[in-house]
Amino acid sequence: MLYTKGNTEYTPADVGYDESRLDVLNRHFQKMVDDNEIYGSAYCLSRKGKVFAHGAIGYKTFKKDPKLLVSPTDTHYIASVTKVFTGVAIMKLVEDGITRLDVAVGEILPQFNSPPFDKINLFQLLTHTSGMHPDGGCFPNKHNQGGYWHFIENGYKAHMLDKSKKKGAKKDDSSSFDWIAAALAHGVSMEPDKQWQYCSFGYSILGEVIRKLTGIHAHTYIEDYICKPLSLTDTAFDVSVDVAKRYMIHSKDSQKYIDRVLSGKKRIEEFPWDTIPSTGGGLSSSVMDMVRFGNMMLHNGTFDGVRILGRKAVEKMTAIVISKPNYCWGTDGSLRTYGIGFDHRNGTEFSFSGSTYMHEGAGACALYIDPEEQLVAAWIIPFVDRDIWCTRAMYSTVNIIWSGLR
Repeated sequence: MLYTKGNTEYTPADVGYDESRLDVLNRHFQKMVDDNEIYGSAYCLSRKGKVFAHGAIGYKTFKKDPKLLVSPTDTHYIASVTKVFTGVAIMKLVEDGITRLDVAVGEILPQFNSPPFDKINLFQLLTHTSGMHPDGGCFPNKHNQGGYWHFIENGYKAHMLDKSKKKGAKKDDSSSFDWIAAALAHGVSMEPDKQWQYCSFGYSILGEVIRKLTGIHAHTYIEDYICKPLSLTDTAFDVSVDVAKRYMIHSKDSQKYIDRVLSGKKRIEEFPWDTIPSTGGGLSSSVMDMVRFGNMMLHNGTFDGVRILGRKAVEKMTAIVISKPNYCWGTDGSLRTYGIGFDHRNGTEFSFSGSTYMHEGAGACALYIDPEEQLVAAWIIPFVDRDIWCTRAMYSTVNIIWSGLR
C-alpha cells in the first residue's frame, strides 16, 4: 500500500474512534488509485478539536511516479470549498453592521440596480437561489455551457476589439472593461427564490461586494481576516513557493502553472481573470488547514483562542435556511437544503448526523463538519478524469470515516 502517515498529537483511542476503520479508509483510497479513479489522496480527521488521523495514499502527480508519493502535508486547489470562506467573510461584515443578508446587491453594486437584477439580495447569492444562470454543465444547454464566464470572455474580446479601433488606445489596457456588466447583459435564468441553481459566479459577485464595502480586495480580506489569524499557512489565492513545492499536480496545465510559480514567472493569460474575484473557487490549501477552519466553525467561530465569528453568526450559517427544488445535474426536482455558504445533505447515501454541514470541491476535495459527533473531516482526492464525478471518492469515503465513531 502506498501509504504515508502524518504526525498527530492524539490517537484514535483518545477521541473514541475505532483505529481499525482507518485501515479500511486507506484501503479504500488505495483501491481507487489501483482502479485509476484517483492518483492520490490526503486526509485529516479531528474530533473534539483533536487531530487523530492524518495520512496520504498514492502518488503526488498524475504521472504516478513511484519516487513521488503524496504526503499528508501536500497542497491542492480546493475549488468550491472556497465558497465557505467567502460566506464567513460576508457574515463578518454582517456582524460588524456593515451590511445585512437581506440587502439588495444593487445597493452595493450599481450594475444590479435595474430589473431583473434589482430583486437579488446577498442571501440569495449565498444560497444559490438568485435566479442567475447556473454553472455551465448544470443543464444540457449548449448555449450556456460556460455560464457567465463565457459571456464575460466574449464581452471582453468585443470590448478590446472596439478599443483597438480608437486612436490612442492601449492594446493591453483592460481597466475600462466592466466584467459585471458584460455578464449581466445576458440576463437571468429565472426570478429569485424559485429554484436552487448552483451559481459560482454569484460568489464572484460576493467577492466584489466585499471589495466595495471594505475597500480591500476580497482575496486579501479573506487571507488577512480569516486565514492568517487561524494560522492557515497553506491557504491562499496566490500559491507561494513553499506551497507550490508541496502541490499535488493533477494535469500538464497544473504542472506548467506550478513550474511558473517555482521559477518566479508571472502567469500570462490572454484574458485578465485576475480582475475578477476567485471567491467562488480560487483557494489552494492542505487538509490540515481545512480541518482547522472546520474546527473554527465547530467551536462557534473561535479556535485556539482566535475569534473569527460569533456564535450566532455560525448558527445562522450552518442552519438549513432554504429548501428549494433542484434540477441541476439531472436531479429530479427534489428539494435541496442549504445553509449560508454551506451545503446540507441528508439522503439515504449518507450515515452522518442530521446536523452535519459541508462543502465539496470539483476535481476533488471535501470538508465535512458534524456538530453532534464533534467530528471534522477533510480530504483531497484529485480525480484522474476531472470530467467525471467519482461518487465512490466522496460519498463512500464519508460512510467509512463515520463508521469509526464509538
